[in-house]
Amino acid sequence: MPISVIGKMEVKRLQVINEQGQADASLISLLPDSIYNKFFETITLARLYNQRALSLQREGRLGTYASILGQEASQIGSALAFDPSDWIIPSFRESGVLIAMGYPMRLLYRYWMGDERGMSCPEGLNILPMCVPVGSQLTHSVGVGMGIKHKGEKKAVAVYFGDGASSRGDFHEGLNLAGVFKLPVVFLCQNNQWAISVPRSAQSAGATIAERAFSYGFEGIQVDGNDVAAVYKATKDAVDKAKAGGGPTLIECFTYRLDDHTTSDDATRYRSRDEVEAWKAREPLIRLKLFMEKKGLWSKAYEDEVIKKASDAVDAAIKEAEAMSPPDAADMIRFTNKELTLRQKRELEELEG
Repeated sequence: MPISVIGKMEVKRLQVINEQGQADASLISLLPDSIYNKFFETITLARLYNQRALSLQREGRLGTYASILGQEASQIGSALAFDPSDWIIPSFRESGVLIAMGYPMRLLYRYWMGDERGMSCPEGLNILPMCVPVGSQLTHSVGVGMGIKHKGEKKAVAVYFGDGASSRGDFHEGLNLAGVFKLPVVFLCQNNQWAISVPRSAQSAGATIAERAFSYGFEGIQVDGNDVAAVYKATKDAVDKAKAGGGPTLIECFTYRLDDHTTSDDATRYRSRDEVEAWKAREPLIRLKLFMEKKGLWSKAYEDEVIKKASDAVDAAIKEAEAMSPPDAADMIRFTNKELTLRQKRELEELEG
């Protein structure tokens, strides 16, 4: 019998603003000027938050911390495409996402100080605690998506993970179920090129991570993860599709982790200085400023004002975080299960006794 073609795959890549700050006019026209000020101000805030977190860790005032430097466009551009009522499921590197969603920075700092109360989500937001186990949040997102679909709600789910998590079984299980049940989940992969010390090229022979979505029956797209406008556009399209009943989307944000994996890592042991320097020239804030300057949306005075406001907010958040009373040791028993087991009740009595 003759061989016939039963399917073809096409992976699209989206870029709106290039590294010289030049933009595709047809795509730029779809976004209002005000959104670029929002991008700039939020990225600046997240970057200052990140810088202070690194300084606090070196001073012994913060525990092990995962820097977001270089990945701000992937985080802020995607987060701003969601509504507060949508569900956000982060990994451990999504401080920028939470900041963009309006999560109090004082609680974020408190979390990195080792206080789990920092992940007690405030009213008005649907954000799950940061997930440290690699990839397990992918199956959580499917459960949340099933609940939304069962209730008939017009909401979307965002689940964040890195290229390393795409090598885990949870990734495939999550995407498979989302495709089968056509769930309103937006899978956001921040491909920062390194799963700790393992390069993306050693994880898979596939040309992209985005192409894997086609195996599970839905669309995958790769975006320039250092182009905040491209990330926003791709995510907004995916969110609108999810809420309209069109099912999931996999977005691969092609970006780069400029800092160590965490403050307990030494990336110079596995990455070359030339590689890092090349990516520094492509980082998100440089091209956004170039673009905004061309459009008359940026000036030095404007930037100074934004930095001053952000610095004041970060300083206030640190003071509030460090002024919080220590957590109650009994909380580790009280909040492990919805209802205490007999053993936990005895332990609680002994602890408080």
